[in-house]
Amino acid sequence: MKYIISPSILTADLSDLRAVVKLIENNGTGWIHLDVMDGNFVRNLTFGHLIVKAIRKLCGKALVLDTHLMIDYPEKYVQDYITAGADIITVHHESKGHPWDAVKIIKSSGKKAGVSLKPKTKVEAIKKQLSQLDLVLMMTVEPGFGGQKFMREVLPKIFEVRDIVDKKKYKVDIEVDGGIAFDTLPDTITAGANVFVLGNAVFGAKKPGNVLRQYSQLIKTVQG
Repeated sequence: MKYIISPSILTADLSDLRAVVKLIENNGTGWIHLDVMDGNFVRNLTFGHLIVKAIRKLCGKALVLDTHLMIDYPEKYVQDYITAGADIITVHHESKGHPWDAVKIIKSSGKKAGVSLKPKTKVEAIKKQLSQLDLVLMMTVEPGFGGQKFMREVLPKIFEVRDIVDKKKYKVDIEVDGGIAFDTLPDTITAGANVFVLGNAVFGAKKPGNVLRQYSQLIKTVQG
């Protein structure tokens, strides 16, 4: 199993986007997590497909653009993110509209598709559709804002998804997002996650590059 750090730029200094991208290129594991929020599905408002397009230009093919759409009616907008250059596009099962239609659009474009679950949403909600996915994103905080406390009650859900994926031999990554830090990441590994979104743990530090290298080294150690 491949373990991956996907640094989220949600709490990074976006006034110097080029420097943020370069920091992740130089110190990460090849992914960058882009949190798109519309002010409707979640109360916060971040950025849209034009920033994703700008990041694609800045990094070329060096980074996997792991794009998390916390938006309603994703089927109406997902093509914009495909065109912008996103590699993985994740929509929320709980969003208004037809998120599973968005999954079909993503897959038909040749991109990887993911579905995210809020902490209180049961795995049963997506169990029958797991074979259609490339990634399941388990929120370990309520979506919308960075810096929240890790919700340990999500760990059994991660284990449940991993158990299904392994038994069915699906090629599905399990990503965790929210409150991931040195003291919580090992528990998510034990539960079965293999992609880890780091936001405030990195960009809330005085020297984010050093911290990101430490996490990347930890992942390499786990990888063996």
